[in-house]
Amino acid sequence: MFRRAAVAGAVVVGCVAPSLAGAPAHAAPRTVRDAPTVVAHRGASAYAPENTLAAVLKARELGTEWVENDVQRTKDGKLVVIHDTTLSRTTDVEEVFPDRAPWNVRDFTYREIRRLDAGSWLGASHAGARIPTLEQYVELLDRTGQNLLLEIKAPHLYPGIEPQILAELEDEGWLRGDRVRNRLVVQSFDTASLRTVHLLRPRVKTGFLGSPSPSALKEYAAFADQINPNHSTVTEDYVDSVHAFKGAHGKPLEVFTWTVNDAATARRVAGAGVDGIISNNPDVVADAT
Repeated sequence: MFRRAAVAGAVVVGCVAPSLAGAPAHAAPRTVRDAPTVVAHRGASAYAPENTLAAVLKARELGTEWVENDVQRTKDGKLVVIHDTTLSRTTDVEEVFPDRAPWNVRDFTYREIRRLDAGSWLGASHAGARIPTLEQYVELLDRTGQNLLLEIKAPHLYPGIEPQILAELEDEGWLRGDRVRNRLVVQSFDTASLRTVHLLRPRVKTGFLGSPSPSALKEYAAFADQINPNHSTVTEDYVDSVHAFKGAHGKPLEVFTWTVNDAATARRVAGAGVDGIISNNPDVVADAT
């Protein structure tokens, strides 16, 4: 059974009039805070190799409905799920291709990347795990029923990656019906990338990774639905400042914070009123909140 967090702002609705974006939400103060949504960071990456299909399945085993991943592009144009812009930390690329330093993701074809072991670095029991394509990843989520927080990683390295990701999601049915309304958020540290996603597909919910000043939140609310800061910057005042604005879909801006891996920090940010907590240890966070 999945753990289900009761988050009032977690359901995405269709587009509303643009004039609502950035307007103060004037939400009533909460006296009892809802439990935040728990998101498995790169899958349940404390227990399985990050960003692999095994990490998705481990998150499901732990009862986590949402998983986060990172998307980049290979030399031959394939969208793959991996965090670092180089392959060296999480694969055996230095052994398989010793003469290809600095082993950038964008310098390898998908056929070459498919040869790499993306699990042994975490332990022998994970040997043979592979870097999945975005297509493989979302097809697994369709089977497990989980939801996706997708990060566009380093978009400046991959011109045109936004429409390519959106086209892939469209082909897989993720820009229609319940998936686009309730099961998908696209996030990035790059404001231009998020603006592009919002302009191309305004129904897609988006999140900005970072901590804009309260005075800048109105600008972000025009194209984003979430402000997703590092947990070290989260305070109750900041969360209240974010919640005071309506995002691009006319709902109060949400706050999903990262990367929280211990119970004490989870309780602190939950007490500050965040809507979601992104964690390598989603079970720890769920139990604490």
